[in-house]
Amino acid sequence: MTRGRFITLEGIEGAGKSTLLQGLAEVLRGRGIAVCATREPGGTPLAEDVRRLVLERRAEGVPAATELLLMFAARAAHVAQRIEPALARGEWVLCDRFTDASRAYQGGGRGLDRAAIEALANIAHPRLAPDLTLLLDLSPQAGLQRARGRAEGGDRFEDEQLTFFARVRESYLQLAKAEPQRVRVLDATAAPAQLLQQALALVDGS
Repeated sequence: MTRGRFITLEGIEGAGKSTLLQGLAEVLRGRGIAVCATREPGGTPLAEDVRRLVLERRAEGVPAATELLLMFAARAAHVAQRIEPALARGEWVLCDRFTDASRAYQGGGRGLDRAAIEALANIAHPRLAPDLTLLLDLSPQAGLQRARGRAEGGDRFEDEQLTFFARVRESYLQLAKAEPQRVRVLDATAAPAQLLQQALALVDGS
């Protein structure tokens, strides 16, 4: 059986990743492609439990190193229990965030050691990397305005300052510059329908 494709969506809060993922999944399923749509942190019952630990607001705070280790703990479970099995079945996996998020948020945003992040990636998914990453680029101001306007209560990342998200965004753009064939940048200010068409063109052309 032919192995499936692994496509990830990245970007700061409010960039529209979830909406685009849903649109892509719908179109691909309409073409007869089996799609596994998932997210990080999360994607399995165990990883979703870790997600709640990572994202909920708590008085004691979450040290940066703890945040990083929890992200990769959830990722290791996600890869082993959902992503790899789906790819082996020939499904296309569409994932809202993956290790590029740790590179951008914990590396760029928190300033944690990049070598340590890569070492954890090698433990969590030593033979797995996305075939294509769609980076939805948006200014921190616009992204936070969107995110904070959602009906749900949000999470502790949305409490960060604009300077934090500026570092995250810059880290994402540096990743795209370093791997232009894999990481493709989309203007997240475009209308959802236009963004979907641009994303599909990249998916079809990769």
